[in-house]
Amino acid sequence: MKSKIIYVVMVCLLVVLMWIGDEGRQPIVYTGFELQRTVGVVDSEKALLVQEAVANAGVIAKTPQYVMNKGSYTVRMQYIAEEKDTVVELWEQANKIAAWQVDPQAREFSADFTLSKDAKQLQVRINYGGSGNLTVKSLEIAPHTLFYTDTYFCILLFLLINGLGFLYLQKGKKVITQEKLLDYSIIMGVALLATSPMMQTYLYNGDDLCYHLARLEGLKDGILDGQIPVNIQPEGLRGNGYLNAMYPYLFLYIGAFLRICRVSLALSYKVIVFLANLGSAVCAYVAMKSMIKSRRSVILAVILYTLMPYRFTNIFSRGDLGETLALVFWPLVIAGLYHVIMGDRKKWYYLVIGFSGALQSHILSAAFVAAVCVITALMYCGRIIKEHRYREIGKSLGLSLLLNAWYLAPFLYYYFGEDIAKDVLRWSGYFEQSINPSNLTQTLSLYNKQYFSLGLALFGCIGIGIIYLLYERRSRMTEQEGFLLYLLVLGAVLTFMITGYFPNRVLMENGVFENIATMLQFPWRFLGPASTCFVFVGAIGLSRSEILRPYRNYVFALLVGLNLLVIVSVPADNNHMPYDNAQAVASKGHESKLITNIGMFYPHEWRLDGASDEKLVTSVVVSDMNYVTVRDYQKKGTKAAVAYTATASDCYIELPVLSYHGYRATDENGNALQIERGNGARMRFMVLGDGKEHRIYVRYGPVMGFVIANLVSALTIAGCVWYPVRRRKDTCKAGEEPEPVI
Repeated sequence: MKSKIIYVVMVCLLVVLMWIGDEGRQPIVYTGFELQRTVGVVDSEKALLVQEAVANAGVIAKTPQYVMNKGSYTVRMQYIAEEKDTVVELWEQANKIAAWQVDPQAREFSADFTLSKDAKQLQVRINYGGSGNLTVKSLEIAPHTLFYTDTYFCILLFLLINGLGFLYLQKGKKVITQEKLLDYSIIMGVALLATSPMMQTYLYNGDDLCYHLARLEGLKDGILDGQIPVNIQPEGLRGNGYLNAMYPYLFLYIGAFLRICRVSLALSYKVIVFLANLGSAVCAYVAMKSMIKSRRSVILAVILYTLMPYRFTNIFSRGDLGETLALVFWPLVIAGLYHVIMGDRKKWYYLVIGFSGALQSHILSAAFVAAVCVITALMYCGRIIKEHRYREIGKSLGLSLLLNAWYLAPFLYYYFGEDIAKDVLRWSGYFEQSINPSNLTQTLSLYNKQYFSLGLALFGCIGIGIIYLLYERRSRMTEQEGFLLYLLVLGAVLTFMITGYFPNRVLMENGVFENIATMLQFPWRFLGPASTCFVFVGAIGLSRSEILRPYRNYVFALLVGLNLLVIVSVPADNNHMPYDNAQAVASKGHESKLITNIGMFYPHEWRLDGASDEKLVTSVVVSDMNYVTVRDYQKKGTKAAVAYTATASDCYIELPVLSYHGYRATDENGNALQIERGNGARMRFMVLGDGKEHRIYVRYGPVMGFVIANLVSALTIAGCVWYPVRRRKDTCKAGEEPEPVI
């Protein structure tokens, strides 16, 4: 009892310390020196001094742009002004939403403001009037409650972990063996180790990170709008809406729900990355364990796969969240193919989970999975027909389509039936992205954006495969060893296609190859499946090889040690220290969590044709202001309403909403209105010129085809849950030993 009391006291103490260190309550503080400034000089006290003789009127300083939760805030500024024409302005997505004039008689300005919805690019600007000297000492934004709930989320997670530990001590020892507990501890440890470079106050600004942050924030907005699934990001593109259905987003729901709970965008993203690392370790463990009984090989596969260089390149250098999530499922794809072709045919569902996971993560990765499945089926078509294994293939294909119908329906609908920008995806010439073979043996480097590697550990796996398959077992291979040889050759071919020795430039003259290559964009995407193949070959080969038997422990330690070099090579950037001075205690922490150092980006692909940035508007456009008067325009999510009066019928109004298929409109009497596509792909409506006030109501969906697809997937999921449970009950009634439900 004494030890339990001490433990509870320590847990409570740590919770209190975490709560005391909560940065979410601290203000954002900038000195004049730290503001983004266009004119002026900085004095010895780090204040910004603007002199009338050298400055013109206009914005002379501003804060970064913040992703900020809705709520009430206070902006304060300490200053010295000689004239009263200086204004503090509040901007959101290029729209001025508030402005306050400063008093030259005072030395401190303070104003409250309220955000009715989450801001995407909130910014405070200081607009200098042009007369008199102005000194800006500091600018501060303070929340009335919290900027974000990161600390409370961490406290809840900490208590949950302790609760699970307590349950294990009470009952878990009877259920989980020490061997399994050790395996699970290794899986969790490897996942934490893979995430350790992100345990800082900032995010590595990868190539595509800003886009995935926008997806995560847009998904949250879509959920709050009532869309499930979310096809339109309602606040994207300055509130005009951005198509969400073209990039898989199932696993982003986790981060989106954290955002709904007011967790910061940065931490929500990091949670998804950690779960991707944990998922990679779990899938490697499950897949390898289904193919071999050696615990050494299973643990080696977990470590090699989770810490392989290409995963870290995607996470930290490229910021490619989609491909990172897709890599979680490649081990299940390989294991699923093995079981469908020659292994335990009852485990055909591995292939369903692997393909579905890749499809719900990254479309191109799903295409790679499909291509590997087709090639493998052709290689083993004789065996498949002879043993009637085409039944498992058919079940895998059919169940995959039914499970993913909810996503495939809108994706195919918009891809083939909508005038969206798709050609911009083919910007890469492909061959110029080839990799120098000398880089394939090295560890990760984030300072070179075009750095891609297999790593020394995976080259060790290749060596094990050559020794075991091509030397030791060359003339007496079993079926499993033949499959490993196939994986070794497939990985080698994919690796060769990455290098500059592959005739990419010549093949680009072929129309078919050019069409495929420009869609893939980068040849180094093959590193993912190639690395997976080598992990399986090396881990299984090490346990089966008689030549390497005396050296297994040494080889195991060597491969693990080489793979750990990936972690130590991820650099720490000392320019992102969380506390750069005592005055701005939480500024740098806020900058990362509120995404001011990265921002959000909506690419041109998947926009409607003509919806370029310069054509985006945030207010209603009329064809002739002399005949049409617009009032009371409101927009909330994907719903919009506007009132107008017109005296001529040949005029139109355009709403600042992109006219994607699925939107519908009605008038004040509930009659359907025709939506035309106007300038900049906006919604255009012809007006009634009777001089009376009319209203237009716009909303997105529901689209009947999408609803049917949702029902199909929901019923399929329900059936997948019901069938094994029902079968288990029937088995128990018959007195047989039930199979484990996975």
